Amino acid sequence: MAQPNDLLAVLVDADNVPPSKMGAILTEVARFGTASVKRVYGDWTKPQLSSWKPVASEHVIQPMQQFANTVGKNATDSALIIDAMDLLYARRFQGFCIVSSDSDFTRLASRIREEGVTVYGFGERKTPEAFRNACDRFTYLDVLEEPAAENPAAAPARVPSTKLRGDAKLVSGLRTCTATASGEDGWANLSAVGQLMRKQQPDFDPRNWGYAKLSDLVRATELFVIEPRPTGGLQVQSKKKNDD
Repeated sequence: MAQPNDLLAVLVDADNVPPSKMGAILTEVARFGTASVKRVYGDWTKPQLSSWKPVASEHVIQPMQQFANTVGKNATDSALIIDAMDLLYARRFQGFCIVSSDSDFTRLASRIREEGVTVYGFGERKTPEAFRNACDRFTYLDVLEEPAAENPAAAPARVPSTKLRGDAKLVSGLRTCTATASGEDGWANLSAVGQLMRKQQPDFDPRNWGYAKLSDLVRATELFVIEPRPTGGLQVQSKKKNDD
């Protein structure tokens, strides 16, 4: 589990990430630890990357120049991968944040995890499943918006209960993880259910359905009972068939 004092390396693929998202990404990264290294990779001679300059300066992200020497070959990806391995072998970091929607980083994520180091992925919805599943945790960029209080229009719409119940992958995952985490009394620690869900589905995040908290999402399905735990926190169990 992430700790506030964990040192993290944040490596950004400028070709695959809009600079406007970096503030929200770094805010999310701060939940998992301290961004000790922040680097963004690209060919800065390209005009289309010019909007990165003020963003990199504002967030103190080190731009890493990599010329595109050969058409059809992504030299930027190669540079990011080589630096990631150098940082991994330094044994200084408890986690790596790979910010890209590119499947080229699938093996990198797997290799980092082989060393027992946590990988947090960030990318768009188009990110291939292989890369998402290679991470310990994957967050879609579109859920990283300004707080609703500051920008109400940015708050994603909540998926209604009827549609949630029709999401077979979600319902099956929640039921299975609740059963797995349940004790003899039939109740499961809600936080343990969330951890199991993320282990099975690295891109699982209540915000994908418009809910800020796991408890809000689970309640909205109307398929589970949630109560306070005697020792603190929340506990959950599936409703019986005749209670659905």
